[in-house]
Amino acid sequence: MALRDALTQPGLALTPSEAKIVQALLADYPRSGLGTAASLAKRAGVSDPTVVRLVVKLGYAGFPDFQAKLLEEVEARLHSPLLMLEAKRPSGAGDNVAFGYLASVSRSLEQTKGTLPAQTYDRAVELIWSTKRQVVVLGGRFSRSVATMLAGYLVQMRQGVRDIGTLGPEAFDLLVDLDKRDLLIVFDYRRYQSDVITFATQAAERGIRILLFTDTWLSPISSVAEVTMVAAIEVDSPYDTLAPAVAQMEAVVAHGMAVHGGAGRARIEAIERIRHANAMTLDDPEIEARGRSRPGPGPGKP
Repeated sequence: MALRDALTQPGLALTPSEAKIVQALLADYPRSGLGTAASLAKRAGVSDPTVVRLVVKLGYAGFPDFQAKLLEEVEARLHSPLLMLEAKRPSGAGDNVAFGYLASVSRSLEQTKGTLPAQTYDRAVELIWSTKRQVVVLGGRFSRSVATMLAGYLVQMRQGVRDIGTLGPEAFDLLVDLDKRDLLIVFDYRRYQSDVITFATQAAERGIRILLFTDTWLSPISSVAEVTMVAAIEVDSPYDTLAPAVAQMEAVVAHGMAVHGGAGRARIEAIERIRHANAMTLDDPEIEARGRSRPGPGPGKP
């Protein structure tokens, strides 16, 4: 169990002083736990022995053991491809690295399937489809591509979808036009991006609801998100994979269409008429007919 989960697990019986320590830890997680037990006690306004009693209650041998676990999580969250080059070197020259990698992606997809209860998908769908004003999507350096894909799906089903794209300084001005009637959907995976975290944090301060897509180590944005979707992204490569993130995002869309697709059908039909009028896709019957009228071999002929 991740340390943050241990601190927030239902049924954890805490004394008032222990609750102060947990609050201090979560207020600036994980940095608040990286100092000494005395500094944490001072921050929480409790005695040093109270800190030790809490970590023992959580199942650790003492504060050093607790801190070692915290440092292990921090290291896992912040691993860069450079640091993982040695750790994830292929096991042998005869191995088929590509097949091994694909197998590891399949394992991550299967792990993602069991990461969240079905109710979390229900809640994500309701957040998206119940938003009456804007749905704004945002991602990091790599994950913004997944955000753009989601925006492409949603814009076919409803109005008011906005893809921020690259998060430049001017994008922060968008916050002035957003409020509690809007939804911010954020994609943030390790190594978590500071400007994305800042934007989401400031959005939450304005009362904007947040749907977060992240990994099993949890972006700091999870502390302000209304719903958090977790995907397993670790594979046999120095780089994490976004394949489970894409699959999870598309699973939310598929679930939403199954529940609310009827409401957006008229919009999709109107979009299809526009596409047909402008011959925008190769599956348009008129384009296929023109293709068949051209001289040369037909389909299936050499």
